[in-house]
Amino acid sequence: MKPTSVFKQAFKSTNTIIAKYLMRKVLVFLMAIFIVIGLVVFGNQLAVVIQESLHIGIPVADLFPLIGFKVVRDVPLILSLSLFLAIILSVSKLYKSSEAIVMNSLGLGDKHFMVFIQPIIVTIFVFILFLTTIAVPWSTEQRSMIMDRTENASEFSFIKQGEFQEFKNGDIVFYASKVKDSEKADGQDMEEIFIYALSAGEPIITLAKQAQKYTDSITNSTYLRLKDGTRYHGFPGDTNKKILNFDLYDLQIIDGEVQKSITNYNKVEGKGTLDLLYSDELNEIAELQWRLSQPLSVLILSALGILLGKASPRGGKNLGVLVGVAVFILYNNTLLIAKSTLEHGDSSPIVGLWWVHLLMLLFISIFYFYRHGTFTVLFDKIVGQFSTKDRTNVK
Repeated sequence: MKPTSVFKQAFKSTNTIIAKYLMRKVLVFLMAIFIVIGLVVFGNQLAVVIQESLHIGIPVADLFPLIGFKVVRDVPLILSLSLFLAIILSVSKLYKSSEAIVMNSLGLGDKHFMVFIQPIIVTIFVFILFLTTIAVPWSTEQRSMIMDRTENASEFSFIKQGEFQEFKNGDIVFYASKVKDSEKADGQDMEEIFIYALSAGEPIITLAKQAQKYTDSITNSTYLRLKDGTRYHGFPGDTNKKILNFDLYDLQIIDGEVQKSITNYNKVEGKGTLDLLYSDELNEIAELQWRLSQPLSVLILSALGILLGKASPRGGKNLGVLVGVAVFILYNNTLLIAKSTLEHGDSSPIVGLWWVHLLMLLFISIFYFYRHGTFTVLFDKIVGQFSTKDRTNVK
């Protein structure tokens, strides 16, 4: 029977009891696996966000929105893995109970199983496509806005009166006896300043009567403008001690380049899909192909799941699941490598991430023909032809 006629016959059987029975099994496994993995990811995100809140001071009201936005980002990957494993377990259970063997005797094979679960596959495909192209970019943008608001708020009030504070991972220790808000929105005015810092392993102590905190509009770096002070290189009594008196001195306490790079990266992730579609930037092309690759992988993995689920009633338990998890990890990591390669300009946008999907389709095709003994039949035909020629030459 030709493959086209097999698929036509399968499509006519999508409303049969057998098709509904298989879809019901897939849905049950899908919900169970998704809930388990989702709870694990939710707990992990909760711990990460709470740790971040303690470190940078995220308000309590923003904690659960941040967790929700992170979970939305992970849902496509979780749903794709859950569906893949659900298909493997459903088909495997049919073979373990010999139900699939009876179906095979009725002429229902892998192609029929692929068609029977298409309503679920198409629904998940459309949902993940919506998530990756609309919901995830929106959630990324919202999360970036919350983090920017939190960082700006903490940056406005991080210098406290009468307290020793550390900056640059403890390389700078700062103290001000008096602190008041400046007329500028992002500034503060201070008096009686003490600063201890390390430069190339050498201690530097700075004393100033006045200081003003401000943010450079070009570099986005935060500075302290010190006035009427003295700068000591080395401790008093050291032979190489240097003393510098100054009227005005700018000291950088927060580098804006790191914040700027992070902000730009978030802008690409939060950019609209239609905007990416008309962009010529490599990082934006890579982001667009990554968004489309996630729903596309659902279609590819669903076919592989049917093949991995095929097992002997007395075969090893859950071997297909272990192989499936390994293939899923390898598949997604290869997509990430291809995305990074495209972002750095080491590959063409035409090649992009698509070669990974083509390689996966080739692997599935080889695996399918191997499962159905096509290679063995082809090999026997080739050997038979050579044997016939040899007998002819002998005669």
